[in-house]
Amino acid sequence: MVATAIKVLLVDDHAVVRAGYRRLLERDQRIEIIGEANDAQTAYRLFCDLAPDVVVMDIALPGASGVEALRRILARAPDARVLMFSMHEEAVFPARSLQAGARGYVSKRSGLDVLVDAVFAVARGERYLSHDVAQTLALRVQAAEPGGKAALSERAFEVLRLLAGGATVSEVAERLLLSEKTVANYQSLLRHRLGASNNIQLLQKAALLGLLPRGIGDITISEPRDGPI
Repeated sequence: MVATAIKVLLVDDHAVVRAGYRRLLERDQRIEIIGEANDAQTAYRLFCDLAPDVVVMDIALPGASGVEALRRILARAPDARVLMFSMHEEAVFPARSLQAGARGYVSKRSGLDVLVDAVFAVARGERYLSHDVAQTLALRVQAAEPGGKAALSERAFEVLRLLAGGATVSEVAERLLLSEKTVANYQSLLRHRLGASNNIQLLQKAALLGLLPRGIGDITISEPRDGPI
């Protein structure tokens, strides 16, 4: 590696995916992968230990999401340069990531050279969006709609994501370093904000927001008859 190589921490829960992107990035001798992580906790620990120039991180991680890892990293180092790299292209995911402090967002559908360009841009202190993500955000309705995903705070959004993924209140509390009472309060708030009278309806609302597949185990989620939330 050259002396001025950009030090990158790569975060993705799939080892094969990490290996592929590591090979891709290290084709350029100006980039050096100094660490790999498969979950938010490990990502935070390695960030603290290794001090990378850029963190390339997926959103969908086991336990706490990449957005939660981003929040923890920025709480420790406000100037940290984190590039989100995800299969999620719906506007809510890049919007939440950028609001949380990410320097860029690239979809995994982008060409392989796009990720390399993004790493260099973020390392220079610039912001970077892949074309498809930029287009999605440009088409997003900016005004927050009542009951919509834009009306949720970042923390409420993260609690909803974890509950939608099957985590219990105690598990959410442990992953987000909150008390169970606080998580229960968020759960009540989410039901009220999204117009859900019980946990099943809360899951349905989460599906409509794109937080989980249309079918959850034995629960079939139907399309709304009167349009999206």
